[in-house]
Amino acid sequence: MLLFLGCLLTLSSGALCLDQLNMCMNAKHHKVEPGPEGALYNQCVPWRENACCTANTSAEAHNDNSYLYNFNWNHCGAMSAKCKKHFIQDTCFYECSPHLGPWIQSADESWRKERILNVPLCKEDCEQWWEDCKDDFTCKTNWHKGWDWSSGTNKCPADSQCTKWTDVYATPKSMCEQIWSNSYLYTTLTKDSGRCMQLWFTGSNPNKKVAEYYLNTAQRGQSFPVTMLLFLTAMSFFVTIF
Repeated sequence: MLLFLGCLLTLSSGALCLDQLNMCMNAKHHKVEPGPEGALYNQCVPWRENACCTANTSAEAHNDNSYLYNFNWNHCGAMSAKCKKHFIQDTCFYECSPHLGPWIQSADESWRKERILNVPLCKEDCEQWWEDCKDDFTCKTNWHKGWDWSSGTNKCPADSQCTKWTDVYATPKSMCEQIWSNSYLYTTLTKDSGRCMQLWFTGSNPNKKVAEYYLNTAQRGQSFPVTMLLFLTAMSFFVTIF
């Protein structure tokens, strides 16, 4: 009983859940656990010290119609190189990041059991992504669903038409939040705030401290219920022995 009370006390103090701070989601190409991957390719290199992706996954993230998802970026003509680099970076972030724990949710989908939801993106990354794609074209708002997959790769549905990017996504916020079913949340937070996740970075991964901040914030919000449980358990224990 004393050991159990000690565990509850640890939870009530707001100690970090280390599993959520350093974990891989249960999805199609993710490793079971994060770890070093010295041979990551090109834009995925920043995650090499601790990654949820393999070297092969990182290489495929750079290819059109790769075996990862058979997804065709060029569904409305050739996507510009300056736009495509952001989708490559987005794929590296999704496949390689070990610090997405606070935003991992269960997913009822055939190809993955978990997904990310409302990851707070830094303003600079979202706005530059939209800026570099604004002259491109697409036929869909939500790229997660509704495609014609009859050929084995995604094509625009028969009832759709290719439209200029800014007519589909009027703002950076609409693009970042809608394109992947709210996987990302647009914020006005900048990279130096330490409160938003960075798609683009060099050097040590800054997103670990961001995840730690949100885990701590969530646990502080839970501290009262846990403390109350501790109190009630202790009272029950003392009533039993006395």
